[in-house]
Amino acid sequence: MNERIRELLGQALDSAVPETWTTLSSEQLEKVYDKFAQLIVAECANVADENYIHRGSRTCGLAIRLHFGVEE
Repeated sequence: MNERIRELLGQALDSAVPETWTTLSSEQLEKVYDKFAQLIVAECANVADENYIHRGSRTCGLAIRLHFGVEE
């Protein structure tokens, strides 16, 4: 998994559920990290594909940010 994705997931877990995720084993955390990365990549790829096919005038990056509700 990309190190930056791992860092971002760690930040998200620290903010959202610090009392819960710290009790997971390293094997369990690795499974969570891998699944999280796979879901993010798959979702981004789907958004980019759909944007390219249906709305070629918008940039893929903008479409992905809008899809996930992330502001610049």
